[in-house]
Formats: sequence, structure tokens, C-alpha cells
Amino acid sequence: MIENKKIFFASDFHLGAPNYEDSLIREKKIVRWLDSIKDEAEEIYLLGDVFDFWFEYKKAIPKGFVRLQGKIAELTDRGIPIYWFIGNHDMWIFDYIPKELGVKMIRTEIVKTIKGKSFYIGHGDGLGPGDHGYKFIKKIFRNPVCQWLFARLHPNFGIGLANLSSQKSRAATGNQDSIFYGEDKEMLIQYCQAKLKNQHFDYMIFGHRHLPIEFELSKQSKYINIGDWIQYFTYGVFDGDQFELKTFEGNADIVRGTSQSSINK
Repeated sequence: MIENKKIFFASDFHLGAPNYEDSLIREKKIVRWLDSIKDEAEEIYLLGDVFDFWFEYKKAIPKGFVRLQGKIAELTDRGIPIYWFIGNHDMWIFDYIPKELGVKMIRTEIVKTIKGKSFYIGHGDGLGPGDHGYKFIKKIFRNPVCQWLFARLHPNFGIGLANLSSQKSRAATGNQDSIFYGEDKEMLIQYCQAKLKNQHFDYMIFGHRHLPIEFELSKQSKYINIGDWIQYFTYGVFDGDQFELKTFEGNADIVRGTSQSSINK
């Protein structure tokens, strides 16, 4: 690892939502953030749902997002590794993004040692107890046959249908992204606690949840949810010693908590 360089994490840009105008404002802000960290970044992790929807046809991709794509290509051309995790909204990224932008696509959770600390990193969708309906749908969406069938739809219809579905899904969730449900109801916290029974991790880092969270699972382990760039504009920074959640161009309330089992030990 390079001395004095930092590791950056961001998630859930959801570019394309809720409309072109708002998405463009957000995209320009993300590009400013990437530009601001390019001289101190050793690696960058994008933890999924960069796009609110993405599907690559053999000869066509969704319109837009060229500013972000250009900036990412610029950073990888500078030699900065960028790890792009598949989310539940952009799981149909195939070979275009890694080939053209030079990123490393990650399609599941990974274990990695960074600057001497052990990390467990993923998007976070479908992990933990419950949510069986989504877990079933996820299997369908990731099925190659279903992907082939969707690709038979004309892009105007297929992308339009998917964008409509995404909008309805977001409307149905309401303000859930602003509520912390507590240790016993947060699925990712429960998932992390179960994983820690078999293996130690210093940091367990996810997106998906949208709410920026720092939660002490034990005296040696933390669960971090990076938050989103729709409401919070938060990102994570690891300097080799400490992990910190920060906000770009503003302030965001970060949920901080400690496991009751940790307190009682």
C-alpha cells in the first residue's frame, strides 16, 4: 500500500432518478467529489446502485451519465484502481463498464485486507434474515435465461419499463431510508453479527441501506453503511488507521450505535 494515500468508499448514487434534471445536478456533484479526492486516493470502492437502472444490450446502453463515466475513466487511466460492485438497481452491467472505464466489477461480497485491517465489503441487498420476496426476485433477475429474454425487448420499451418499476419501488419504500430500526431489526447488522461468529473483520462495509450508519459490533469490529447521494451525500475514508464517514459539500446526521452484546461483555 502507498504511504499517506487513502481508501475511499461511496454508494447508491442512483443516477437517473427521480428525473433527468435532478440526476444531472447530482452527477455533477459526484464528479466534483471524485475530482477532489483524485490526488490522495489509492483505491476507490463504489458499492453498487451507481445507476438507478442499467441494462446493456449488445449494441446499446442507456443514455446519459457521460460526465461520471468520463471522470471514472480519467481516474483509472491515472492508475487508481476502482472497484465497482453490482447493486440491486444496476445488476445488469455486463462488459461495457469494465471494458470502457477500466473498473474492476465485483458481483458478490468480498473479503480483503487493506492496510493491515480486515474488510468485508458488499452492496448489501438480500443479506440477513427475512426479505424472502426480494431474494426470490434477485435469483430471477440474475438468471442468464431471464436476462436473455429481457434483451429481446426493444431498448425503448425495456428501459422505459424498468425505469417505471424502479420509480414505483422507491415510492413504496417511502421514508424507510431515514429510519434506524434498531439492532434487532436491522438486517445488515444481524447479518454482520452472524458472520463474526465464524471470522473476525475489523470493518464490514455496505451500501444499499442508504442511511449512513456507524455501528460498533464489538470492541474490534464495526459495521459501516456508507449512505447515499440522494439525501445524505456521504462517503467513507480509510487512512490506514481509522475509518471515517464524511459528507461532501454539506452536513449529514450519521447514525451511531453500539451492540448491546458488546456493552454487556
